[in-house]
Amino acid sequence: MTDILMPKATAVWLVDNTSLTFEQIADFCGLHPLEVKGIADGEVARDIRGADPIANGQLSRSELDAAQNNSAYRMKAQKSRHAELLKPTKKAPRYTPVSRRQDRPDAIAWFLRNHPEIADSQIVKVLGTTKATIDQVRNRTHWNATNIKPVDPVTLGLITQLELDSIVKKAAEKKAKDDAKKGIVDDGASLRPASETGAPDLVEADEVDSYDD
Repeated sequence: MTDILMPKATAVWLVDNTSLTFEQIADFCGLHPLEVKGIADGEVARDIRGADPIANGQLSRSELDAAQNNSAYRMKAQKSRHAELLKPTKKAPRYTPVSRRQDRPDAIAWFLRNHPEIADSQIVKVLGTTKATIDQVRNRTHWNATNIKPVDPVTLGLITQLELDSIVKKAAEKKAKDDAKKGIVDDGASLRPASETGAPDLVEADEVDSYDD
């Protein structure tokens, strides 16, 4: 059975507006019959406003009529026209045309040479490649290493200029923040005793006097 959107709200409406049995409502909404009885008694879902399953496209009038005329009938839900809008959208993985896939190592090399601050995970995402391939290009262990040359991924048609500008900007901002944090740590750690840095000890005052003599 199709999952019901807002099952308790739907059960509230069915309890208030139909002559269906608790078992029929429970079956349709995916609830326990005692829970439906609690709704009818005002002990459950007291503050929930009923949702009309016919109005939101989850139940047809003919199904409801058939169920009200036969207590043994179990209603079948329809796929709500609102269901697709309520589903979280998942961004599909980037698809790279077969004709362009051979260009990805060149694009990876371009990123590694021109923007080492960009994380491998981001390169994987924008080029639709793998971490293993990036490591092979970086370490020159790729099967085609002798022919790989850095080429702008925008020129290759693998990403748009807007996408490139966006990831470069984000990586630069992250690097600036990381550098700033490191700078604070380095400043605090840079003040070390002369004995640790190898700097010569200060000349004693009586030694200075002896030079004046």
